[in-house]
Amino acid sequence: MTKPMPRVRVVPSGERAHWWNEWLDSRQSFPATGNFDLEANAHGLLMVHNEDTVGAGEGFDTHQHRDMEILTWVLEGSVVHQDSVGNSGLVYPGLAQRMSAGTGIMHSERNGATWSERTRLRVVQMWVPPDTSGVTPSYQEMDVDGELAGNALVTIASGMARDRDQTAIILGNRYAALHVARLDAGSSITVPDAPYGHVFVAAGSADFEGHGALEQGDAVRLTATGGHRVTATEPAELLIWEMHAGFA
Repeated sequence: MTKPMPRVRVVPSGERAHWWNEWLDSRQSFPATGNFDLEANAHGLLMVHNEDTVGAGEGFDTHQHRDMEILTWVLEGSVVHQDSVGNSGLVYPGLAQRMSAGTGIMHSERNGATWSERTRLRVVQMWVPPDTSGVTPSYQEMDVDGELAGNALVTIASGMARDRDQTAIILGNRYAALHVARLDAGSSITVPDAPYGHVFVAAGSADFEGHGALEQGDAVRLTATGGHRVTATEPAELLIWEMHAGFA
């Protein structure tokens, strides 16, 4: 297999696919609503990366997933989660959630605020495939809010062997890891070096070394490169995928 050429591609927020209805505003880094080939549109292993704004009292009724690792990260508000294997609870900012769909799982996810509270939910949901299909569905959540106070890159979910001793959610893909950084203005982190990377500005703004300013909703897709510095120009939150395999 030919090794891909190093590439850094900045994807402005406005270039994302956009789908909406009366209660959902979905900004999709990879087209996900409708009959899309998720694998063909993936970057590395990342097949879905949706930033969804959900109205108060609204959400997704019970639906099914199979053979997918689904990561949920809340930016504002809270998600009420219920599934067919007995997991239920509230997902809020700083609490990472992983659902491994395996042989099949039914779940619902709704804005935890009532209509009268008028509080919106803003949440990022990310999908990567599992190493092995047909496994027993599983669920894990972990509060990492305290770890994010140090202006550093924090691994919140990983299936990589090097991370087995870390306090992180166990991801069912041995080639992928998700990192989060909350940065004060002027603080920097270094993007991991990997065959594929994805940097998303979840909040605030930042400067990406050699490629200029990034605003909320912007992303950077990296191929065969890493080591770039990202510096917050105002308080910022970054979601960074490190992937050592891809579909191509």
